[in-house]
Amino acid sequence: MIELLILYVLTKREVTMYGINKEIESEFAPYTSPSFGALKPALRRLEANGAITSRKMMSDGGKLSVFYSLTKEGRKLLKELLLEDLSENPLQFLSNSRIKLSLAEFLEGEEKEEMFLHLKTLALKFRSEAENILNDEYIKLSFYQKIVLDNTVCEFTNLINMIEGFEKDNAGFSK
Repeated sequence: MIELLILYVLTKREVTMYGINKEIESEFAPYTSPSFGALKPALRRLEANGAITSRKMMSDGGKLSVFYSLTKEGRKLLKELLLEDLSENPLQFLSNSRIKLSLAEFLEGEEKEEMFLHLKTLALKFRSEAENILNDEYIKLSFYQKIVLDNTVCEFTNLINMIEGFEKDNAGFSK
């Protein structure tokens, strides 16, 4: 997911690693907060794959800064990463699906439909699994477990409702 966020930031402008980190923090803090230790290797991978380029420049204070920019291959990779399947881990799925949905503008109509369908299908599966545990009379849940599972059902229901709203908007936009 870090590569997706880096590519997104670089669609706006050329920026340093510090700037990438700050941009991700300002827009995606509720979902993720990557460290510099995660950013640096991701930037190296993206540059090695030709998705981004870098240029070094001395600042007025004499400090060397590295600026990163997006290539055509990077724009293509951004779309590929948006359409890539997400983890089957429900916890990772929630935050990563929110990130993908917030970047849906980079996809065309049918690509958006594909992403929405994939995300909604998994969200329905995860919600159903949580509901099944809540409703299973043979599983003895504590009060706290019930509350947490009920909240999980609500989170997935909210995500599904949001996706359905995006689907309606996308269908109306396509006409």
